[in-house]
Amino acid sequence: MTMKRARLTTPVLLLASMLLSLVSVNALAYDDAAVANASAATRVYVDKKNPYVMIKKVAGQTFKRFASEEQAIKANPNLLKDIVREELMPYINYKYSAFKVIGKHLKKTTDAERRAFVPVFREYLVTSYAQVFTLYDNQEVEFAPEKNFADKKIVAVNTKILMSGRDDIDVSFKVRKSRSTNNWKAFDMVAEGVSLLDSKQAELGSIIRQKGLPYVTEMLKKKSARNIVFKNKASNSTKKAG
Repeated sequence: MTMKRARLTTPVLLLASMLLSLVSVNALAYDDAAVANASAATRVYVDKKNPYVMIKKVAGQTFKRFASEEQAIKANPNLLKDIVREELMPYINYKYSAFKVIGKHLKKTTDAERRAFVPVFREYLVTSYAQVFTLYDNQEVEFAPEKNFADKKIVAVNTKILMSGRDDIDVSFKVRKSRSTNNWKAFDMVAEGVSLLDSKQAELGSIIRQKGLPYVTEMLKKKSARNIVFKNKASNSTKKAG
């Protein structure tokens, strides 16, 4: 079966998002309203009942916003964080991803520690995804045909990023269905067989084991505060300075 091709302005590894993210979990009683953006009312709502349609529409909506604010972003790259918060995060189950990262160390953490970790992990994802946006390029994306998901709790929405002069990149967005709302949200991205969620779990899990969740929370808080930098511009500036 052939994939449906769509023209999107997308960076190579975006939606590293959808990261993690990029489904509400009954066991996590955190208030999404606390992190809702004030401009939410002005955004176009994307239905979460169909994971395939949701991924495609969120991608198109996000990149359209990116293109329309390109000049402002060049002047202030941190605006990419706003785009991620407003366009991507409503469709990413960062809570589920955060608990998956804690993994087997969950029982060794307190409720207060977990409540402190989740919003910090969310902002860490925002900064991570925003930095990925600096890889902006006019690449073409193919979306695999929709499959029957009626009896599924987790589905993989497969895409292919077409690279000029290079091997294409296979990217799969893992999306999970909420038992209470029947809505879908992304919680992981698998690029070329590598799960970002598994990578973060391996990276942060050992630190949680050695130094505890509060230490990792503070570490990610500092990482989240970093400015977004266009790497090519930074390298050019370094060359000039030298």
